[in-house]
Amino acid sequence: QVQLVESGGGLVQAGGSLRLSCAASGSIVDIAVMGWHRQVPGKQRELVADITSSGVTYYTSSVRGRFTISKDNGWNRVYLQMDSLKPDDTGVYYCSAFRGGDSFTFMGQGTRVTVSS
Repeated sequence: QVQLVESGGGLVQAGGSLRLSCAASGSIVDIAVMGWHRQVPGKQRELVADITSSGVTYYTSSVRGRFTISKDNGWNRVYLQMDSLKPDDTGVYYCSAFRGGDSFTFMGQGTRVTVSS
């Protein structure tokens, strides 16, 4: 099992920045990819960014150039630096951990981000 705890959400004005943090514990040695997903009411949860164990990153087009995902040397913490925030970035952000052996994805409880215009 992998436990994920997000922090760092909050209320920020458009153009501002926030840094989300995800603390992972448990069987983290089995993790292949970690990422951040965003849930907006009425829409499907979407993948915002992810990072592999070797540091390869992916960003959805709407955040590319504004968000940066990073991790520590292991999988103890994963971060999402969010700059130049827009009201459309508002949502609940979930940390995820993908276990390669059986293709199972763990999700955290989420942290809310609200960007005011």
